[in-house]
Amino acid sequence: MAAASKSSVTPPDVDDSIESRILDAALVQFESVGFKKTTVEDVARKAGVDRVTVYRRVGSRDDLVQAVVGREVQAVLTELAELPERHDDAGDLVADMFVTVLTRWRDHRLAQRMLTLEPARVIASLTTEGAPAFTLSVAAAAAAVRRATERGVLPEIPDAMTRMEVACRVVHSFILLPDITVRFESDSEMAEFARTYLLPLVTG
Repeated sequence: MAAASKSSVTPPDVDDSIESRILDAALVQFESVGFKKTTVEDVARKAGVDRVTVYRRVGSRDDLVQAVVGREVQAVLTELAELPERHDDAGDLVADMFVTVLTRWRDHRLAQRMLTLEPARVIASLTTEGAPAFTLSVAAAAAAVRRATERGVLPEIPDAMTRMEVACRVVHSFILLPDITVRFESDSEMAEFARTYLLPLVTG
């Protein structure tokens, strides 16, 4: 009986694989038809599992949306966390952070597709419903600054969290309203803007 009970337990790596497959399928489905027109059955079929498995591993359609968006946001935040290890110059680091966030947004297929399919939902997620993701972004940026300080790339910044919130608000404004008088035609233009305007904001 003990052996039978043990063999019935699904290994954690299998659980992770199934959940990843579900989220991958949901991402593809969202990119195709948007959030509103996606059903749990659609995702289950694309993932090659039954509907009950989707509900058990992730949850409802709204849970799928949150899980997929959360995973995509976390991927960018993880990338930001790695940037301080790649630079020995403060200007290069701040420029890379700015370029990374903006290009990931502009090149993200789901984000851009949803701006076409369900713009009101995207705007809400960036404004009235956007506090949790924005707070995570500020914390990730501040953590990157602390790591850069530890490595001697940036000076000690006592009010780093406040400065990074202001910097994130600047970046956020470019996401919400990308082109007014300041227009970026290339990564190099973004980087130059960051060195000129964001670096002094970060370092004081």
